[in-house]
Amino acid sequence: MKFTEEPSKKVNDVTCYHCGDQCRHKTIFFDGKEFCCDGCRMVYDLLKESNLCTYYAMQATPGVSQTKSTINGRFDFLNETEVSQKLIRFTDHDTAHVTFFAPGIHCSSCIWLLENLHRVNPNVTSSTVNFMRKEVTVIYKMHKLSLSQVAELLAHIGYEPLISLDDLEKKVRKGNNRKEIIRIGLAGFCFGNIMMLSFPEYFSAGNFWDQKNLSSFFSYLNLTLSVPVFFYCASPFFISAWKSIRQQHLNIDAPIALAILVTFTRSVYEIVSQTGAGYMDSMSGIVFFMLLGRFFQHKTYETLSFERDYKSYFPIGVSVKLPDGTETNKQATSLKKGDRILIRNQELIPADSVLQTEYTHIDYSFITGESAPVRKLKGELIYAGGRQLDGTIELEVVNPVMQSYLTRAWNDAAETKKEKSSATYIDTINRYFTMVVFSIATISVTYWYIIDPSRALNALTAVLIVACPCGLLLTSTFAHGNVIRIFGRNKFYLKNAGVINSLALADTILFDKTGTITHGSEVIFIGPELSEYNSRLAASLASNSSHPLSRTIALSYGTGRNLPVTKFKQVTGYGIKGVVDDHQVILGSEYFVTGRYSKANMVGKVFLSIDGKVHGFFGFSNAFRPGLKKLFSQLSKTHTLKLVSGDNDSEKEKLREFVGPKTDLLFNLKPEDKFNHVVLLQNIGKKVIMVGDGLNDALALKQSDVGIAVSDDTNTFSPACDVIADGSVIERIPQFIRLARACNQVIKATFIVSLIYNIVGLYFAVSGTLSPVIAAVLMPLSSITIVLMVTILTSVAARKNAL
Repeated sequence: MKFTEEPSKKVNDVTCYHCGDQCRHKTIFFDGKEFCCDGCRMVYDLLKESNLCTYYAMQATPGVSQTKSTINGRFDFLNETEVSQKLIRFTDHDTAHVTFFAPGIHCSSCIWLLENLHRVNPNVTSSTVNFMRKEVTVIYKMHKLSLSQVAELLAHIGYEPLISLDDLEKKVRKGNNRKEIIRIGLAGFCFGNIMMLSFPEYFSAGNFWDQKNLSSFFSYLNLTLSVPVFFYCASPFFISAWKSIRQQHLNIDAPIALAILVTFTRSVYEIVSQTGAGYMDSMSGIVFFMLLGRFFQHKTYETLSFERDYKSYFPIGVSVKLPDGTETNKQATSLKKGDRILIRNQELIPADSVLQTEYTHIDYSFITGESAPVRKLKGELIYAGGRQLDGTIELEVVNPVMQSYLTRAWNDAAETKKEKSSATYIDTINRYFTMVVFSIATISVTYWYIIDPSRALNALTAVLIVACPCGLLLTSTFAHGNVIRIFGRNKFYLKNAGVINSLALADTILFDKTGTITHGSEVIFIGPELSEYNSRLAASLASNSSHPLSRTIALSYGTGRNLPVTKFKQVTGYGIKGVVDDHQVILGSEYFVTGRYSKANMVGKVFLSIDGKVHGFFGFSNAFRPGLKKLFSQLSKTHTLKLVSGDNDSEKEKLREFVGPKTDLLFNLKPEDKFNHVVLLQNIGKKVIMVGDGLNDALALKQSDVGIAVSDDTNTFSPACDVIADGSVIERIPQFIRLARACNQVIKATFIVSLIYNIVGLYFAVSGTLSPVIAAVLMPLSSITIVLMVTILTSVAARKNAL
């Protein structure tokens, strides 16, 4: 399709179809539409070719100006191996995952376009946007699309990535904070001096010599000091408001910007015409207090986000191989580069590491969604988040910092969804609340202009300033953030803020038995006495499994010098088998090992077969977690309780002593049976919490409204869960639920307080008795009050529940 180019004769008559900017220098006609530059025309053409022009139906002129067109080749440096390795978070030789910071992201249209990159370029598999962090994560086919081409693609559609290899995010935040601090400092300096220079006006009733000339001189000094406040310090409000107007919707900065503009304009008129001293103290006060309040909010939110990203981390225990060949356990967060770690079957790899074993197969479905195992050979890099499938492997840690990526992989799916819904919710409140504010302001100024013109401007300015939904929007954010922090401090780690509400609403709790309400056990072998060699065979095979009973066998019968295991296989809910030092070894249930099933089967009975010969079985006596009786006693008063177990009912009477008479006991349940039971409960309207060990309970954990995976000292983190709880805090579950309910009550209370503040503030503002500078102080003060109120109330609730 041809396009023509003509000089723009009337600047105000022609706006760009893509970005909405005025066509100042030239107008490009293409496809019956006008564009301000080749860049915007090119983006439109690109979207049209990919059938994505519905992008323009979402909002008028949603695009970003392309006046500064991307120069081909400017991102070529990204193809250098050293550079790409620092940016690419994951690769499996076919696809690669990269996250870019895109500061141009500003609205729902941006999210829509960026998450449709796969339609713009078929070599992009998928893309997701984190609206709050302004990040876009792209998964692409690395053999057909280079990293530089991904960056160019983003730049071509108006979202040029900001790339800094030295901790990009930290530098960007630091730079933004520095600008904010400069604006606050300058606004505060000018506000203080303007207040001081306004004394002649404040004390105009006094008989000062040459008072008129002195007041006029000081008024012009105030005007001079107000210029940087208006044009520089207040610029974020004007820019934000202009963008919202250009997108044909109003945000919360629009009334603030209008209040500043009205106050400044009237003050300039009064000073220049010498009809008054103006309100430069009010104008500078509005800017100073608004900037100060917003800075406080941002700093508090960043603190909560930081704790959410890095401290709300699951309590993974990793087996570390010491130089003398022995093993020890340590938390993943304390891993260092060069540590040798041992990862067993079905365990997640917590840090980027190099494989030291000859070969293995890794399940990357947690990251890629693809369940096909990936074969890895000795010396190859294995990314954090992969799940081991072939028994025990040895790895050397090369990048422990990537633990944060594993946390984010756990968080991002639900977190991104939450942030998008939050962004939509905020956008809705902004739009309707601001429209109401403008309506009230218009009615007020009209009324007072007719009744008492001296109050009209005060009423207009005060209404625009005081009526802001900031407190309403901050309530849930800070309440959830503080409660998540409290939960994390107590080793109860939530996937996202939505889990808090689900915890509060749940009415039914299912507990798994082995590894959940039991903690460790004593084991004895029943049958002909095992030789030392056969004991090593059994322990070596058991050490490859992360199941609690296997771990007990490995610890009780192992020597610390395990024999090599090949062809390892674990059948969930039944047992394990493999070739140990050239011997076929099987451990598991009676049916799995012998093909027979006895109704008299004792609890925790693990049979052993070596080279086809059954040698006997390991018998276990379970040790129950402390505080179990109190836990079930408290929960039975408020919830329906069920104990679900894959074992038979031989321990039924013993269990009844711990769980109480109100708890239903269900035995002989396979993993799929537990899942089906959760579905059955949900179908009759129950809100279900499933508490399991994350191994055989993955299906039930995922299906339940809240899945709580219990972790002690093994790397058995389950992506299917919503909460990861340290085994030592299981007895505190009633306290966690009470805190979740208290959080909901706090949100309702603070929301009502914020609403009352806005109503009362509007009453005084409409009456024309509230000065603009007082309104400017009250608005950020109300936001700070909400933050403090939420923090104090949730902290008091936590202390009341001994958390």
